[in-house]
Amino acid sequence: MRPLLPLLLTALTVLPAAPAASVDPNYYPHRPGTRWTYANGETQVVGASLAYRGVTVTPVSHQFAGTTYSQDLLEYRADGSVWLRGVNSGGRLNWYAAPLLVYPAGPLKPGQSWTAQGAGLRMTVTVTGTAPLKLPAGNFNALILRSDTTTGGSTSVQLRYFVPALGVVRYQTADGSVIDLHR
Repeated sequence: MRPLLPLLLTALTVLPAAPAASVDPNYYPHRPGTRWTYANGETQVVGASLAYRGVTVTPVSHQFAGTTYSQDLLEYRADGSVWLRGVNSGGRLNWYAAPLLVYPAGPLKPGQSWTAQGAGLRMTVTVTGTAPLKLPAGNFNALILRSDTTTGGSTSVQLRYFVPALGVVRYQTADGSVIDLHR
C-alpha cells in the first residue's frame, strides 16, 4: 500500500480542479438604464450603483409620468442574492440595519422558499411553479413567486411572475388586480 501513496498524491495534483460554480450576473437584471413599464403606468428604472453607509447599492426608482415616488436601494451580492437595504420615499430614507432578502442566489426552482423579516414585517416567498404568459411585452415562460407578507398582524398575498434575465413581467396584487409588463 505504501508505494501507491506517492502515485495517488501525484494523480491528485495533476487532475483538473472541478470548475467553481459561477453566478450569472444577469439572472436578476440590474444594469443602469434598464427600465420596465407596466399597465398601471408605473415605470421602474435602474440607476447607477453607489456606496451608502459602506454598502454598494443599486437604486431602482418607481415612477409615474416621469416623477419618482420611491426608490428601492438593492444590494446585489457576490453570491448572486439580492437584498433590500433601504427605501427612499417622500424625501426620507428608511435604511434597514438588517436587510431584507428579496431573492436568493439563482437559479430559482419550483418548490424553493425563503423568508425575510425585519422593519415590522415578515415575508415568505415560495416559487409555486411556472406559467406561460402572452403579454403586450411578449410571450414568456415565467416562474410564479407567491409572497405572503405579514405586518401589523394581518397577512396579504401577492404573486409575481419572474423571467430570469428580464425581471418581473406580471404582478397580481392582494386584491386580485393584474398588472402586466408593457415594455
